[in-house]
Amino acid sequence: MLFSRPQSAHIKTVITRFVTPLLAATVISTSAMANDVPFFKWVEDFQTEARGQGISQKLLDQAFTDLTPNARVIELDQSQPEGTMTFETYRQRVVNQKRIDQGRELMVKHKALLERVSQKYGVQPQYIVALWGIETNFGSNTGGFNIVEALASLAYDGRRSEFFRKELINALKIVDGGHIPLEKFKGSWAGAMGQCQFMPTSFIAYAEDGDGDGKKDIWTNQHDVFASIANYLSKSGWQGDATWGREVQVPAGFDRTLGGTKTDGKTIAEWRKLGVKTASGETLPGADGTQAWLVYPGTSDENDTYLVYQNYRVVMKWNRSTFFATSVGLLADKLASAR
Repeated sequence: MLFSRPQSAHIKTVITRFVTPLLAATVISTSAMANDVPFFKWVEDFQTEARGQGISQKLLDQAFTDLTPNARVIELDQSQPEGTMTFETYRQRVVNQKRIDQGRELMVKHKALLERVSQKYGVQPQYIVALWGIETNFGSNTGGFNIVEALASLAYDGRRSEFFRKELINALKIVDGGHIPLEKFKGSWAGAMGQCQFMPTSFIAYAEDGDGDGKKDIWTNQHDVFASIANYLSKSGWQGDATWGREVQVPAGFDRTLGGTKTDGKTIAEWRKLGVKTASGETLPGADGTQAWLVYPGTSDENDTYLVYQNYRVVMKWNRSTFFATSVGLLADKLASAR
């Protein structure tokens, strides 16, 4: 999902999705809302802006008639993580044997399509499938929230109004562009959509019409899903002839402050001089001048240490979580080993 998610075990949901519109409006009006303008007045103002950006009045009428803020969306957005999941627990959940086996089967099933997409965009198939698998369990869990309702709720709430207002404008452009009917426009509570969980702005920037039918259908069309994932990675600086990283070991007393992807990194040669070795204790492979970063996705007690490269940083653009990026790499390695 192209929307940063917390590394948490779960998010508490207090208000169910099936409250009546009147109750939803009542609950929201008594919560810590940042916007004290009546919702109907906010909608009027928003529609004026949307028309100015080319959104048809017909779609605006269809999308906003009887629309009310969704109480559950607001609750989910306001909720704070109840606890922090360890990297080991997260990894076991998203890179488990069931997902590995299913991913390998799908690599075989879609082999021809994946190879065409890989050749066009310069992204190895295993990374496309790994992202697909971790984002939506290979397309089986794409979210059931009304995208317009969810984004309107978040934009009206006011705390991140500017961000979600822009996403709502782009969401309406997607429908107006004929890529998906309004009644099928579903996704996550935060507005992420389809089998690759693009936010609307990312859809506008990176979604691809993989089969040339004139639509960018990341909900049901596998050609479009794979092409869109690969296009995002490619445009973000992916190196098709390189890996993402590898697990390593560091010497006792190693300075952990040298780690992190926000640093300038060091060359492979420099990491070797510092005593960094592969997980099995061998000399680090790779060209001496290759830039790399040391990452600790877990806590100091977990001792998980990875040396990562440019492609890892690209995955971090997709999702800023080191849990997520490391797991994508690990799953991709498992899928590639069975090819």
